[in-house]
Amino acid sequence: MINHVARVLALLVLAAPLTVAFAQVPGDISIGAGLVALAAGLAIGISAIAAAWAMAVIGSAGVGVLAERPQAFGQILIYLVIPETIIIFGFVIAFFLNGQIG
Repeated sequence: MINHVARVLALLVLAAPLTVAFAQVPGDISIGAGLVALAAGLAIGISAIAAAWAMAVIGSAGVGVLAERPQAFGQILIYLVIPETIIIFGFVIAFFLNGQIG
């Protein structure tokens, strides 16, 4: 598990300079707009990775619980929906940051 986290972090570190270079708006000469776009992308990306990781752990545990107690389906479903709020928060932050560019 630690090896996968290290790979994702290395990918983020290596891809950050490229995203700053490609995030420039054609008529804008400031680096600030590119950095704001990078921050918006990281807000969505990191929150999606965190939600996927949480859902994987909750889902695997939920399947084990459902094998023993099928009547706990509703409770497990609620537990699986809770990490989705992380992505919604990341999207809201990215939306507000995107408004700073223009």
